[in-house]
Amino acid sequence: MKAILVNRDYSLTIEEAETPVPGLNEILIKVQCAGVNRADLMQRRGFYPPPAGASTILGLECSGIVESVGGNCERYQRGDKVCALLPGGGYAEYVSVDEGSVLPMPAEFSFEQAASIPEVFATAWLNLFDEGGLKKHNTVLIHAGASGVGTAAIQLCRAYDSRTCVTVGSQLKLKKCIELGAVDGAVRNAADFWDRVGSFPIRSGYDVILDSVGGAYLEANLSLLNPEGRLIIIGLMSGSKANVNLSEVLTKRIKIIGSTLRNRSLLEKASLMKTLEKEVWPKFVSGDVLPVVEAIYLFSEAEKAHELMASNNTTGKIILSKTT
Repeated sequence: MKAILVNRDYSLTIEEAETPVPGLNEILIKVQCAGVNRADLMQRRGFYPPPAGASTILGLECSGIVESVGGNCERYQRGDKVCALLPGGGYAEYVSVDEGSVLPMPAEFSFEQAASIPEVFATAWLNLFDEGGLKKHNTVLIHAGASGVGTAAIQLCRAYDSRTCVTVGSQLKLKKCIELGAVDGAVRNAADFWDRVGSFPIRSGYDVILDSVGGAYLEANLSLLNPEGRLIIIGLMSGSKANVNLSEVLTKRIKIIGSTLRNRSLLEKASLMKTLEKEVWPKFVSGDVLPVVEAIYLFSEAEKAHELMASNNTTGKIILSKTT
């Protein structure tokens, strides 16, 4: 099969690779589209290796058509249109993945839309609801609100009656986030950035903060949380080192939770995907929640797709497609 491989100089080229053979509990998918994630850029540079036993090919989510199924698989058959959460391997003609990480494409969705779902909506649900214990009428602060995860999280909060504020990189991104359901937000290069974050038209603080920025925001995050607030750290874009005011953690009874999705067990991922199908798939069908697609590139244009991702000038997802 053809696959996008990373060369020693970190460039991307399309090369021949071995076609995966599905195990007894796996589905072989003929990939139509793959989502581009910041983790792909990190792995490309050697900073985010795949879990043991996973494909070393980039790509954490895809949509496509079932090519074959393992002997223990019962739900899918050849020809079914599906999308999947992957530990790796999406930048290829074929990918093999555990059946529990595969879901049917939502009705009427394109392959591009379907490939925009698995990684970001699974990450958003996992960290808002499972880790963050989000409840109705909670207040939520989402850093990098215009990212793929951010745009998914905004919509999930709106759909489940929580009020969301965001931090973003530009006024245009802020406008788009408000259109998706955010109450308000702040542009990170503004002189009054933290003052605005702390003075949104909501009650005194936040119940949940979803943070992909990391070290530079930690101290401010703690000051913005309500008593018994939950800080969910899902990325380290600003680095991994920070000073922590432990007295604030103690007096407010704050929970600081670090969370990644990729290295979780197959059982955990299957449970999460099952929850998404129950809770979020109906909202896709009704149109209450939709993936946000910024740009679509051919697989042969993966280098350009990565350049756009690195620019931070995007809202929502970047997709690689067999056709555009």
